[in-house]
Amino acid sequence: GNEIDKYCISKQVNIKAGALLGIGICCAGVTGSMGMALALLQDYVEDKNNMIKIMATLGLGIAYCGTGNEEVAEDLLLKLVSLETESMEVASMASLALGMVFAGTANEEISAAILDVYLFANETQCNDSSAMYLCIGLGLLYLGRRDECEPILEATQATEKPISKYMSLTIETCAYAGTGNVLLIQKLLKAVSEHIEDEKANKHQAVAVLGLAMVSMGEELGKQMIVRSMDHILQYAEVNVTRAVPLALALLNVSNPDVAIMDTLSKLSHDSDQQVSQNAVLALGIIGAGTNNSRIAGLLRQLSSYYSREPNHLFLVRIAQGLLHLGKGLLTLNPLLSDNLLLSKSALAGLLVVLHSSFDMKNTILGKRHYMLYCLACGMRPRMLMTVDEKLQPIPVKVRVGQAIDTAGKAGKPKTITGFQTHKTPVLLSHGERAELASDNYIPMTNVLEGVVIVKKNPDAMDEEE
Repeated sequence: GNEIDKYCISKQVNIKAGALLGIGICCAGVTGSMGMALALLQDYVEDKNNMIKIMATLGLGIAYCGTGNEEVAEDLLLKLVSLETESMEVASMASLALGMVFAGTANEEISAAILDVYLFANETQCNDSSAMYLCIGLGLLYLGRRDECEPILEATQATEKPISKYMSLTIETCAYAGTGNVLLIQKLLKAVSEHIEDEKANKHQAVAVLGLAMVSMGEELGKQMIVRSMDHILQYAEVNVTRAVPLALALLNVSNPDVAIMDTLSKLSHDSDQQVSQNAVLALGIIGAGTNNSRIAGLLRQLSSYYSREPNHLFLVRIAQGLLHLGKGLLTLNPLLSDNLLLSKSALAGLLVVLHSSFDMKNTILGKRHYMLYCLACGMRPRMLMTVDEKLQPIPVKVRVGQAIDTAGKAGKPKTITGFQTHKTPVLLSHGERAELASDNYIPMTNVLEGVVIVKKNPDAMDEEE
């Protein structure tokens, strides 16, 4: 924070705005009394300059993502969610920041404020490229809330606006994220299969493709079925639908460099349609995020020479390379925690913002809004397993790390991992790997070993300590 603070007094608007966003990113994932973002950013939220205002807003969104901090809403951001005093861009960004902070809370006051902006927006404002952030903000409020989104859905479907279909599908897919709801998947497949010529009227189909991945994520069988559906979409669907397929594949395999998916994305990264290839390059970065996977690194090096004359593609290749070596290979973006049992709302929120931005690459990530990529900071977490004692001092413990086996419904005490190696903590866990303690000298306080685990001495230990 101290390093960034000196840039806040800069006379240049962009440097100052960047410093405000930087403060937000530094505070991402920091909870409790250590969060200083609110104190540092609140004075800038009502700045006269729009750029500074937007960056302070987004900084607060990233810093307090998923915390439901009331102070951020009531005193600061709710005032900006109105078209009477603010431009569409500011109102949309404030809606997005509120959606991130209150992800999955279904907060009525905020959803009513965002809905008001949507109802009052005229056609030009609805066609503005920032209008999608209004939709995502409202969608994130209902993340994983299932049928609680019905009243809002009816309100959005009752009005005929250029973004009404985009809005309602965004809300619905967010509400059923990770539920594997079959009826919604059928509805989304139907939306994908429509032939709509008009460029302005078919934007919602991309949301439907991404929605298929969102609804089925976190469950192995559903995931395989959707990957197969994606192959059909690539073969038979319109080009505007195909553009979202790489992003959907990326969402199904975050930080999981699956070889089959990698091959598909590699093929799509040389596609004749520019947007398909751009999305595929970014998707390669997301599936390899923080894994240092050498095969993806090789593919990206080839792509950087292949696209050496295309500045936009080259920019995305560099971003993908950065994601691949995320935190020198010690971080992950995977939103699924505790053996794929829990879905981190804040991590999914950050991913969704970036993926939705990629639908309109030209105006967002490759245009003025490249800073939306920083929303990924909400979901970055270390992928190592660390053991600490009851005083929170790190202690090395022997653990076995191997491929996880699904033991649901098996009798007795089945083995939970196969092909294990024994290491001393801290150890890195890749996708699909699980750890268990190798000796009974310590008892873990949690039944799933990942992240930071507190262990206590076992008084009845049979194993001799080394």
